[in-house]
Amino acid sequence: MNNTFKPVTAITMGDPAGIGPEIVVGTMLSEEIHGCCRPFVIGSKAIMEKAAKVLGKELKYNLIADPAEAKYEFGTVDILETGDYDTDSIEWGKEQALAGQMAVDWIMKSIELGMAKKIDAVSTSPIHKGAIKLVGIKEPGHTEIYQHQTNSPYALTMFSCHKLRVFFVSRHMSLVDACHYASKEVVLENVVNIDKELRKIGIENPLIAVAGLNPHNGDNGLFGTEELTDIGPAVEAAKERGINAVGPCPADSVFNIGKSGKFDAILSLYHDQGHIACKTLDFEKSVTLTFGLPFIRSSVDHGTAFDIAGKGIAGCVSLIESTKVVAEYAAKQHEKDMQEGF
Repeated sequence: MNNTFKPVTAITMGDPAGIGPEIVVGTMLSEEIHGCCRPFVIGSKAIMEKAAKVLGKELKYNLIADPAEAKYEFGTVDILETGDYDTDSIEWGKEQALAGQMAVDWIMKSIELGMAKKIDAVSTSPIHKGAIKLVGIKEPGHTEIYQHQTNSPYALTMFSCHKLRVFFVSRHMSLVDACHYASKEVVLENVVNIDKELRKIGIENPLIAVAGLNPHNGDNGLFGTEELTDIGPAVEAAKERGINAVGPCPADSVFNIGKSGKFDAILSLYHDQGHIACKTLDFEKSVTLTFGLPFIRSSVDHGTAFDIAGKGIAGCVSLIESTKVVAEYAAKQHEKDMQEGF
């Protein structure tokens, strides 16, 4: 990672009724995080104090209205608030409209700052899909909100897990629909966009492996024809465009081969195909990144954990990893931009 550039990184608190506030406390107490980026929290000081009390921690706070006002000093939490909320009414572990509204407001503030180029990266704590729906949010999750609100033509989801970079053709759709969705055109579009985004972070001529869909890659049509009719032709079309793509690669081995770092990226054809591989390898250090936005965004890969919220037992490893990884990629992108004179 670049030793001189430390990206300004916003950490959103997530649903205040979940474990988000607790893991944010743990992350802001990490010297490693302060060593790799300039972190500040978008959230509520009152909620963070409540979480710190549960954890038996004492923190110093610096309320800011803009990232430029932050101290970025280990031991002091720079925190940007978005309104005056009735925080006393927030109950741990319950779906609440106010909690949903606060989580959404914090996301929107991070987008505002990112669009204004006041931050380099965002690391998001978990939100509750039911809570945000109570306040009128139609998008199913973070990725779709960020794509829609930034008017981005695409939002590529990538799992980072050790040496694996796993992208996804589809995310939240049924398995049957996902299989039909992985057409030649869609797979090719994903490979083209992955190549573009990896070059932005300094990976020249990235090697992209495309997973197969059927057992044994369909065994030449015996167990399915998608590899012959769509996936293989998409890989060939990508090669014709000068992209270093290979595949289709049998899905039962491509991730095992990829964990050694042989590929710069693997394209998974549906949600669980790649998620299972990464989470089995290392659940806590599997973090989500979103490429294609005006800034890089990352997230923990777990939910609000309402069942343990407020009990002081939530682990913060995933949010620390999320913040560390997004800072690393933001630094790489900055270095590439500097080389190209941007």
